[in-house]
Amino acid sequence: MLDPHAVAALLTARHADPFAVLGLHADDAGSLWLRALLPGATHVEVIDAESGRCVATLAAHAQTISAGETLLTPLFEGRIPRRKKRFDYRLRVRWENGSAGDYADAYAFGPHIADDELRAFHEGHHTRPQRVLGAHALTVDGVDGVRFAVWAPNARRVSVIGDFNAWDGCRHPMRLRHTAGVWELFVPHAAPGDHYKYELLDANGSLLPAKADPFALASELRPGTASRVAAPRADTPLAAERAARNQRLAPISVYEVHLGSWSHPDLAQHASEHSARTGFPDWDALAAVLPGYATGLGFTHVELLPITEYPFDGSWGYQTLGLFAPTARFGKPEGFRRFVAACHAVDLGVILDWVPAHFPRDAHGLARFDGTALYEYADPREGEHRDWGTLIPNFGRNEVVSLLTGSALHWIEHWGVDGLRVDAVASMLYRDYSREAGSWIPNAHGGRENLEAIALLQHINITLGREAPGAMTLAEESTSFPGVSAPVHTGGLGFHFKWNMGWMNDTLRYLHEDPVHRRWHHDRMSFGLVYAFSENFILPLSHDEVVHGKGSLLGRCTGDDWQRFANLRAYYGFMWGHPGKKLLFMGQEFAQPGEWQHDEALPWALLDDARHAGVRTLIRDLNALYRSAPSMHVLDCEAAGFEWLVGDDRDQSVFAWARHDGHGDMTIVVCNFTPVPREAYRLPLPAGAPTRWHEVLNTDAAPYGGSGVSTGDGLLQAKNGSLLLTLPPLATVMLRPA
Repeated sequence: MLDPHAVAALLTARHADPFAVLGLHADDAGSLWLRALLPGATHVEVIDAESGRCVATLAAHAQTISAGETLLTPLFEGRIPRRKKRFDYRLRVRWENGSAGDYADAYAFGPHIADDELRAFHEGHHTRPQRVLGAHALTVDGVDGVRFAVWAPNARRVSVIGDFNAWDGCRHPMRLRHTAGVWELFVPHAAPGDHYKYELLDANGSLLPAKADPFALASELRPGTASRVAAPRADTPLAAERAARNQRLAPISVYEVHLGSWSHPDLAQHASEHSARTGFPDWDALAAVLPGYATGLGFTHVELLPITEYPFDGSWGYQTLGLFAPTARFGKPEGFRRFVAACHAVDLGVILDWVPAHFPRDAHGLARFDGTALYEYADPREGEHRDWGTLIPNFGRNEVVSLLTGSALHWIEHWGVDGLRVDAVASMLYRDYSREAGSWIPNAHGGRENLEAIALLQHINITLGREAPGAMTLAEESTSFPGVSAPVHTGGLGFHFKWNMGWMNDTLRYLHEDPVHRRWHHDRMSFGLVYAFSENFILPLSHDEVVHGKGSLLGRCTGDDWQRFANLRAYYGFMWGHPGKKLLFMGQEFAQPGEWQHDEALPWALLDDARHAGVRTLIRDLNALYRSAPSMHVLDCEAAGFEWLVGDDRDQSVFAWARHDGHGDMTIVVCNFTPVPREAYRLPLPAGAPTRWHEVLNTDAAPYGGSGVSTGDGLLQAKNGSLLLTLPPLATVMLRPA
């Protein structure tokens, strides 16, 4: 019944429209014929699904290979006698290994994705494309299976291959939906847990490396690269009561964590088969230990380095390929849901690092997905990140907009996380980012801004604001691009917060100076207040500051051991007293002395040393004061919340200011960045300030490892609008009205 060319195309998995020839079809006389391509089958019968009776036996198609010699192929076909109308059937198949079974035929099912869904994806305004593309376990006409769908508009043929078909590209070639260049297929009897990939022929008919699913909801543990069919799960959106915890008026103090190397000793009590097999803790072990540890230190949120699936441990997750899949390193995806719930149970928010700026070139990933630059810019002057050896998404392509917008919403809506910290925003905003003159392409107006990326970020923030109110987005943006945390309707990018990279760089340079020279670098500590309220800032001491030869924060401090610890404690006090939300990378809460290594556990044994334990106690107390005193956080992002008291005492390296909440609450912060105690230091008070004060925190206190010098015994009484203080050496003190 088939043209020899069609038979040859089927047998070599090169037929452009398998649904035109496989399954039930009527001939010119109205008789029904059935064809099935079943490599490995030896005998095939057609069973009426309603009666269970055999209605036909299919014959293997014979192919002539030489004169007088034929070869039976895996293409089975036969006429269905006494049938004129389509009917529900099963294929009873006996296989070469002797096994047998009844199977629904993938080519008996019509399309399942609505045209308007495909159109929305194609036009760039589908907010949940992962519900359309990817792998979804369904029951269709009483048959359990999985619907697969993948975008590959320039491919000549796409097949889904996996555990359910012996990874044979001939078994399940897919149907092309020309509306959006999407290929889809319902595969009966495929099931959650099955591994799969896509096999593609490019436009020239060349076979590409098998591709993982860009919209997969689960993945195989590395070094495997397959996608996994995820079990259906209901969304667990961000709880409404979490919204107030994420606002700019709230205290936000973030503990940044790389889960693979956090490795707290208490995790051993929750060891599992997964951890024994992989060397990684599973989500349930992390849920049992990490939330309690972070909240015990007073942090309000935990921020996880990327957990979106990624191939290479050494990228720390920042070269991601699975924008919808929690990494398999920590177990099954449902474990991540339990981890988020455990954090929220102790009032700890969860922020995820999210990476839309670039992706790696791995052959199984997004690079030249259908043989063309599909997800990335085609021109290397736009599409290559030279610093990282990665590819840049085509931010102006509608389908890429749908992909990235859908991914951002997915983590908040489906898993209930509190927010996303968007990585490498500066690299998205500028077309000349880290490029020499002549190696970049200007925008349509001749400028250096990437207008498509700007529009994308605004679109994502608008979408999250509408669909996931209460969630927050944070930008790692290292330039002075205006309005990063301003609303979109005012021309801003729409983020809720921006990392203050300038503050971090300036103050860490100051910390590295010998105290005797600090008078010449006084402005490095005060300059941040010039622009502190131009954005909603987070003060970040992140993982980037303790890698690539930078050493640790403690290692940047000068002097002998006592001075190094005192410098760090004073700096932490300065940071917690400074306007802006707080972020600290793991290990720095106990003054890790060496550089962070992603493949080594944190040196928890250091906590047996009173100096390191004292720093951790200080972080706990700083967080407690920051959270309990409204003046320390309510106006973090408003100029009305800050007032200089001493900003120009260069000779003594002293800084002092008042924090206000706008409703009468006040805290005074005083820093002495020399190892010399300052006796009888006169501190002017704000107009109308109370006259009686007491010391509520002193980084030189003995419990923190300090010398125990205090600003004064008990109550401090103001005279003539000022306080007379003893300033401890290399210390920050905080005062509250008595």
